[in-house]
Amino acid sequence: MTIRHMEILKAISETGSFTKAARLLYITQSAVSHAVQELETEAGTLLFDRLSKTIRLTEAGNLLLQEILPILDSCKAVESKIKQLDRRAPIRIVSSITIASYYLPDALHRFEASHPDIPVYVNVVSAANAIEVLQAGNADIALVEGLPPNGPYQSTPFSSYPLLTLCSPDYPHSRQPLSPSALTEERLLLREKGSAIRDVLDSALYLYGFTAHPLWTSVNSPALIEAAKAGLGITILPDILVKDALNEGSLISLETEGLSLINQLLLVTHKDKYLTEPLAELIRIMVPDETVTLKN
Repeated sequence: MTIRHMEILKAISETGSFTKAARLLYITQSAVSHAVQELETEAGTLLFDRLSKTIRLTEAGNLLLQEILPILDSCKAVESKIKQLDRRAPIRIVSSITIASYYLPDALHRFEASHPDIPVYVNVVSAANAIEVLQAGNADIALVEGLPPNGPYQSTPFSSYPLLTLCSPDYPHSRQPLSPSALTEERLLLREKGSAIRDVLDSALYLYGFTAHPLWTSVNSPALIEAAKAGLGITILPDILVKDALNEGSLISLETEGLSLINQLLLVTHKDKYLTEPLAELIRIMVPDETVTLKN
């Protein structure tokens, strides 16, 4: 039995006529008769009484009708929603910690204003792991820092922030400009290798032939801020993370000679990823000047 069989059975019960049922469904009368024959063969009993001028359901036919009516109602409900699936599909984002803390909330607030019924799931991970999540198909977009990832990805810059060289006002060399060589000789409090912040520093030092050998290595930026405040060494972190400490005077920014420490923020999608219209709109919120092409 197919949905079409069910629709024919219902139409005959409503019209009392094979001819009228065919007209109602825009099919031929012979198609109706053939479908009824198939149903009765499958049921092993007659489903209609063929009276002189009308067709009426038998008791068996009426029992079958009661079974199929909820199914047909469910099918109608699905049909009414099927063209809106794109506008109801959840969106999944994987984001680095800094972007999730300082950039993503405002964008999602603006998106939710126009799409309150679309759930947006956010997975906050280290920048090094975000592309792995995207590659595994567990996110629609990745928000990462640093260099564009290699592979079949489309990377679009949407912002950037400077990295500041910081220490306590009481730190012994707090008033001296630091050359790349001098910086590497200091007591350094740095993020872990593989983090976007550390990658920017290591790349800049590499151009001068130097390597950082930190006294502290941490996956947690606030821990480095507190260590620097305590005068334990020099840290290098995004300006957005240390504004309060700079304003209160517990940290100061040091001048570095010849080091350009800028971290780029990227929105990354797979090149072959299908973008729903709401997802494309969220991308346009994050990257206002970006032209988003929907893939069919």
